[in-house]
Amino acid sequence: MPAGFGLVAAAALGGHRLVPDLGAGLGSLWESALPWSGLVAVVVLVCAVLRRAPVAACAGGVAAVVWAGVFGPLLLSGGGAAGGAGLTVVTHNVNAHNPDPAGTARALLAARPDLVALEEVTDAALPAYRAVLDGALPHHARSGTVALWSRYPVTEARRLVVDPGWNRSLRAEVQAPGGPLAVYVAHLGSVRLTAAGFGTAHRNRDLAALGRALDGEPLRRVLLLGDLNTAADDRALAPLTARLALARSGFGFTWPAAFPLVRIDHVLTRGLPAARTWPLPATASDHRPLAARIGPG
Repeated sequence: MPAGFGLVAAAALGGHRLVPDLGAGLGSLWESALPWSGLVAVVVLVCAVLRRAPVAACAGGVAAVVWAGVFGPLLLSGGGAAGGAGLTVVTHNVNAHNPDPAGTARALLAARPDLVALEEVTDAALPAYRAVLDGALPHHARSGTVALWSRYPVTEARRLVVDPGWNRSLRAEVQAPGGPLAVYVAHLGSVRLTAAGFGTAHRNRDLAALGRALDGEPLRRVLLLGDLNTAADDRALAPLTARLALARSGFGFTWPAAFPLVRIDHVLTRGLPAARTWPLPATASDHRPLAARIGPG
């Protein structure tokens, strides 16, 4: 039994794109949990040792090797801030019910960012964020519940209609070093795990709409920041990764803040190579902030 379990897990990991959704988002759910699939190999190997079962040990070894092949290069890419020319950017879902917006803003400035994108910014909390962030990042744009602060001039900003029912995305043009930079800030629809399956329809519609919006972007250099409610390995992210490069080094889990299990906050780029991404320490939000060091392009 452990041997069969290990071999099935290895096949599902190595061929995760082939796992069907079956109308309930099964494939998307499996890919959201993919980094944790290595625990299956650990369990199988422990069972093999306890039972002195060489076949199970081989199966667990196969699962471990497949996991290392999938995630080894990502882990070896490391984490932490990178020096040199470029921009440091931070994205953070601050939580609409954040009890300490000023403290959250001060925590973000500790990363010395050039750009800060916030999601779930309420009218009541906005003055507290501005009181802290405006001094270091004097250029500001907001649309609905998303906002952007920049060290460099923001010459254009507008609401980006991804979901007509929500005002949770914007597009801004920043006069950054090296030339104009199109900055998108987005907070996409949530997913729900219910008895009917992994509910992703709303989020997937948002992802497709955001991908279509990016098709019309005239600037060569593009930066997308936000809470996309999509795990880094989830196939649902394809409408964006087909157009932009996902900035990722290490797992960089961001949610839930108390014990992060998945990364649903992301930085994607076009014409701007990402050198490093890393999660910042927890704030009063239910997400952890995500920082990235972006090359000059």
